[in-house]
Formats: sequence, C-alpha cells, structure tokens
Amino acid sequence: MATEPPRLVYDDDCGFCTWCADWALRNGEFEPVGFSELTDDERECLPDDFEECVHLLVDEQVYSCGKATEEVLARTIDIPTDVFEFLGEFSDYERIREDAYRFVADRRDTLGSVVSTNGPIGRDDSRSGDP
Repeated sequence: MATEPPRLVYDDDCGFCTWCADWALRNGEFEPVGFSELTDDERECLPDDFEECVHLLVDEQVYSCGKATEEVLARTIDIPTDVFEFLGEFSDYERIREDAYRFVADRRDTLGSVVSTNGPIGRDDSRSGDP
C-alpha cells in the first residue's frame, strides 16, 4: 500500500526558502506546501508560530525547524540512518541543531541574494481538488 509523501511546509514568500524546498523536491519525495497554500487542517497541525520555520508533516508527526531540516536531509542524502540517532545521544545536539537552523533562518535574506527561487515549485494541484 502506497503512503502519501511527507508534506514540506515552507515560506513560499521567501526566495531562499523556496530554493531550499525545490532542492528537497529534486532530491527526495515530498509534497510542497507553501504557507500561502495551507489548508485549515494543515494549519491546525502546526504550532501557533508556524511562520517562524520550516515543517515536515509525516503521517501524524509534525517536525519543525531544525528537526524538520534533519528529517528532510535524512530522506534526501545518502547517509547512514543511524547518524542522527547517534548525534541525538549527545546532550547538546538538539540545542546545537536548532541554533544552527536559527543562524541560517535569520540570514535568509542575505542567503537569498546568493541562491533564490521564486514562484511555484512542483505543486500538486490534485491536493486541492482543482483540475
């Protein structure tokens, strides 16, 4: 039985964020969902401050910020599956992962001047029921 691909929720008003989402789509199987496209049900799954970072919706799980990025990387690049489990054994790993995410996220305007994509990326119109 086929399962739905994870939904990658990102800021589709940010060129750098869109570039990152496009990279994930080219390297893995995700359904992109821009903030502007969120359904009420999807919005209910997310934290109140969802616009602060990227999210990955996998079945009933919601991963946000650095953890979402980690999950995307685990699904896109060829690394041993236990690497992130190993890193999780270190008491400071989660803080460092989230600090690293925030460091990049806080500089997305600058990074967007180097790599950026505007406009829709790989949208699946069947999700909304539109032809």
